[in-house]
Amino acid sequence: MNRKLFKGGTVVDVLRRKVSKADILVEEGFILAVEPSIEASDAEVINCDGLFIVPGLIDMHAHLREPGEEHKEDIGTGTSAAIHGGYVAVVSMPNTNPPCDNRSVVEYILRRSKEEDKAEVLPCGTITKGRKGLELAELSDMHEGGAVAFSDDGSWVQHSGVMRRALEYTKFFNGLIISHAEDSTLTHMGLANESALTIKLGLRGMPVAAETIAIFRDIELARLTGGRLHIAHVSSKDSIELIKRAKEADIKVTAEVTPHHLLFDETKLVDYDSNYKVNPPLRSAEDREALLDALKEGIIDVIATDHAPHADFEKMDEFNAAPFGMIWLDFAFPVLYQSLVTSGKLDLIKLVESMSLKPAKILGLEKLGAIEKGYRASFFAFNPETEVKIDREFIKSRAYNTPLYNFKVKGKIEWTLKDGKIYRH
Repeated sequence: MNRKLFKGGTVVDVLRRKVSKADILVEEGFILAVEPSIEASDAEVINCDGLFIVPGLIDMHAHLREPGEEHKEDIGTGTSAAIHGGYVAVVSMPNTNPPCDNRSVVEYILRRSKEEDKAEVLPCGTITKGRKGLELAELSDMHEGGAVAFSDDGSWVQHSGVMRRALEYTKFFNGLIISHAEDSTLTHMGLANESALTIKLGLRGMPVAAETIAIFRDIELARLTGGRLHIAHVSSKDSIELIKRAKEADIKVTAEVTPHHLLFDETKLVDYDSNYKVNPPLRSAEDREALLDALKEGIIDVIATDHAPHADFEKMDEFNAAPFGMIWLDFAFPVLYQSLVTSGKLDLIKLVESMSLKPAKILGLEKLGAIEKGYRASFFAFNPETEVKIDREFIKSRAYNTPLYNFKVKGKIEWTLKDGKIYRH
C-alpha cells in the first residue's frame, strides 16, 4: 500500500511544544494529516502504541571519512549508523582525503548518498582550498553543487582576512560558515584540557583560551560582515558568555554542543582511556553544567554528535598517540534521553528540538525537523522501556570507539521512517 497510517503513538510536536497521542497519515513521502484519530481503510496500519514518535534527527556535524579513510567509516556504514540512530540527514565534514574543497567532491558525496539510500548526506565544503587556510575554496560553485555549509573543521581559519572574505562572500547566497574554534598555536601537541587535574596526570594541556580567542575573533568578523556564523562543538563556560553577548547584539551566530561535552568531564581521563580523548577536550564539571544550562536557555542551539570513527588499532594505541574522537550516530538519542530526560535535567521537547527542528532551520532544510501536515514523512519510533546493549551486534558504524561500549541503555529506536520508507531495526 502507498498510504501508511501510524496509529496510537505519542507524537513529539516541536512546533507546538507539546507531547500527545496522535495518528499520522503518510503518502508519497509526505505527511497528509496529524490528528487525534484518523481512519483510512486504504492505508497500511502501523501500530505505534507505547512508542514516542519523534521527528527525524539531523546531525550538523559528523565525520563519514569518505573519500580517503574508508577503513574507519564510509558513507554506507555511516548512514547505516545514522538511520539506526534516528537520523534522517547528516552533514558530512570536509576533512577527508582529498578534502571536500570543490564541486566534484560535493557531487561525489551526494551520488554516494543516493546510492546507499539511507540517511541523507548533506555535504559541507571547505572554507579554504585544501583546508590550508590561505585561499578561499570555490564556495559559490560548491553551494550550487549542493553543499549546505562551509568549514575547515579540524582546523581553525587562522588568517582573519580569509575568514572575513568567507563570511562576506557567502552572504550572496545566505551561506553558513561553521568554525572549528581553536587557536592551534595554543593547543599544539595538546592531549586534554589544561587544568590542575591534567597537569597531575602528566597530559599536555589545551587551554580554554584557545577556544575563546577563536570564538571572539569570529564573532567580531560576523559583526563586521553580517555573515552567518555557526560555532562547532562549544566546550567551555567562557565561550557561552561570548555567544550569549553576540546573540544579544543580534549578530548572526548559532552554536552546537556534542553529547560528550554534555555528559562527561575531564575526570574521565584518570584511567587514560583514549575513548575519552576528544577535540575540543572534555573540560571541567563546571563547564559541563554550564553547557547544559546554555542549551536549556537557547544560547546553544543544537546538539551535534561530532561522530568521529577510528579503526580499533588506531584508537587502542597509547593515549598520546591515539586520535581524537568518539562515535555517536547509532545511539546518541537513547543515551541522551536516558541521561538527561529521564533524570529530569532536560525536557523532551528541548532535546528533540535541538536535534531536529533547530538544525533544519539553521541549514535551511525545508519541510524537515517536525511532524506536521505537508512536511516530509521523516520520523522515528522510540520505545523508552526497551533496553539495548551497545555492542558490536548493535553498532552499525564500522568503528567501535566509544567509552559506552557494552553499556546498557534503556530506550530503543524501533524503526526510522525517511521520506515514507521504513527502516526497521
